Amino acid sequence: MAINYKQYQEEVTADVAKILADAGCQPILFVGSGFSKRYARGPNWEELLTELAKKCPLIDKDFAYYKQTYSGDLKKIGSVFTDLYREWAWGKGRGEFPTDYFDASVPADIFIKHAIAELLKDLGPNADGSYGSPELDAEIDALKNISAHAIITTNYDEVIEPLFPEYESIVGQQIMRRGYLAIGEIFKIHGCRTMPQSLVVNEADYQRFDEDHKYLSAKLLTYFIEHPLVFIGYRADDPNIKAILYDVYRMVRATTKDIVPNIYLLQWDKTINETSNPTREYVISVASDINIRIKSITADSFEWVFKAFGQAGNLEKINTKLLRALMARSVELIRSDIPKRHVEIDFEQLEHAVESGESFAKLFGVTSLADPSKVNLDYKYAATGVAQKLGHTTWHEVRRIINRIKEEKGFDVTATDNKYHIAMKLGHKSPQLTHRYTDAAVDLFQKVVNGEPYDLDTGAVEIDKAALAAAANSTP
Repeated sequence: MAINYKQYQEEVTADVAKILADAGCQPILFVGSGFSKRYARGPNWEELLTELAKKCPLIDKDFAYYKQTYSGDLKKIGSVFTDLYREWAWGKGRGEFPTDYFDASVPADIFIKHAIAELLKDLGPNADGSYGSPELDAEIDALKNISAHAIITTNYDEVIEPLFPEYESIVGQQIMRRGYLAIGEIFKIHGCRTMPQSLVVNEADYQRFDEDHKYLSAKLLTYFIEHPLVFIGYRADDPNIKAILYDVYRMVRATTKDIVPNIYLLQWDKTINETSNPTREYVISVASDINIRIKSITADSFEWVFKAFGQAGNLEKINTKLLRALMARSVELIRSDIPKRHVEIDFEQLEHAVESGESFAKLFGVTSLADPSKVNLDYKYAATGVAQKLGHTTWHEVRRIINRIKEEKGFDVTATDNKYHIAMKLGHKSPQLTHRYTDAAVDLFQKVVNGEPYDLDTGAVEIDKAALAAAANSTP
């Protein structure tokens, strides 16, 4: 019997639920210009250049002329427009720009970037907070219930920020300078209109971005490998998607025979009807003779899709600002002060300390770090780290091994806190978990891979995590 669209929705929702459960973490959203176009009537790149052409008198021909002249190379057109905006600003357009831009120390491309920032400043919902239709309002409500671990966007505008008010925006070069990646962050990799000079607009900008890309990829690649990743508002042939997937390919060496199970491309199709059965996969050429296969979700309404990715639970009770502060402090201490020591954390003391900002700060000072650890930091590997110890690149193989142990021995390594694994809750009411593994787990998994006989120590390890969850729900 042929599958109809309702069955398609049910099967895709079940697949997303399984990937979320196997990953044990929240999804990552990768947001492109199609998102702003759908929910805020924002322009794509070509439409933005068209608007810029209308605003500058020195751009005296239709945008189509420039597109024809430069064979559709939008980066080159961005460079041409950059020069024309500068000439206009230093002439009759001087009154259109802030006076402090007219200084030799200010980059010459600030004028077009200022114009872009002004064009995008009012993008967002209608005055009454709606997004144009009950259908779009429902989609936004469902989107806001996705407790994304992080959001990555190439958009310059500020459409996404109000939807995730507790998230911190990290703009452009700030990402490379950041010593850690936490939770609840919006990475604006092409800049933000609030910082015009950060915008990636012309050929020189893109050259710098390409030079920095390997460092950016190194920062974000763990996200792409460990977390479910959803592309929203991009065409399948978008160069940003191709760049990310090429990085993934180099890590996992996937081929078109091996679908990357945790990456989804969301596509809109207004022709969807009750009998539709869209394709579940999409093959994308990421380099010469290199194709990669990812999952595809096609819909005429994204509400059910966003609800599917909201199945991972929510973080609304979690103070993400506090979590980022904790991670920043702990990462700095581990890196600089105690690279090979255990850290003593008295959870009862932590619970009381959060009531006072002063005592909380003292608690995370360096005075007690030399003492023996009460929290066993032998649980030092994320699933990807375990996979790498076993000679693999992603957590998917670790999940297969865990499932195999469960089938053979009836013991789910991740179901309890034990000598192989612990699951740290981020809050009392949140299902969000951070899974950590020990060297004993690596040794066990290696035996399973090698087909060697193995025994299990199924005894539970008692770890007091309630106070840590309470800290995450409180403001110091």
